[in-house]
Amino acid sequence: MTEIELRPLDFLLLEELLKGRNLGGNLHITLDVTRPYTNERLRTIADYGLVERVGPNENVGLYQITDKGRAALEYQDEYDDIDDFDAFIEEQLNTQF
Repeated sequence: MTEIELRPLDFLLLEELLKGRNLGGNLHITLDVTRPYTNERLRTIADYGLVERVGPNENVGLYQITDKGRAALEYQDEYDDIDDFDAFIEEQLNTQF
């Protein structure tokens, strides 16, 4: 498992995706961030399991937030205080179900 290293943009992306599925091309405009950086961060947080690509064609760049992404967003204020945020989020998910 890759250690989760989140940046402020990652939490903004998760917040936007709480509103529903969206394209990387739309998100970069909404958040006023360059498209390459937005796409890079979307790929990274997808690797972490916080978002997933959906749609008939995975090259479209349509993303949606996962349960793990919702949990990460819920506990974002604790991100800097927790040594292993990924394990913490997994633990939170396991206690919910």
